Amino acid sequence: MTDQPQAEKRRSVVERFMGGHPVSVILKLALISLVVGFLMSVFGFSPQGIIRGAVTLFREALRDGLGVFRDIWAYIVTGAVLVVPAWVVIRAIKAR
Repeated sequence: MTDQPQAEKRRSVVERFMGGHPVSVILKLALISLVVGFLMSVFGFSPQGIIRGAVTLFREALRDGLGVFRDIWAYIVTGAVLVVPAWVVIRAIKAR
């Protein structure tokens, strides 16, 4: 039990910052990005569309303060399409 603080001290600054060995973290991020990118493609989402939607959301919020809440459920469902699968993948990776 006393070895854990020593093991933490032996980790490099980069490993502590990234949360693990850099190659391992990069491979995990690449896998998650692949899955999320595939799902976005299947559901017809694109990075440009998401950015456009965020800009539109911001403009609506500035134009009329309650415009954001008008389509709140659509925003929740749209976000869940990306967030829930990413969460499942992250939980599956952590379960190992």
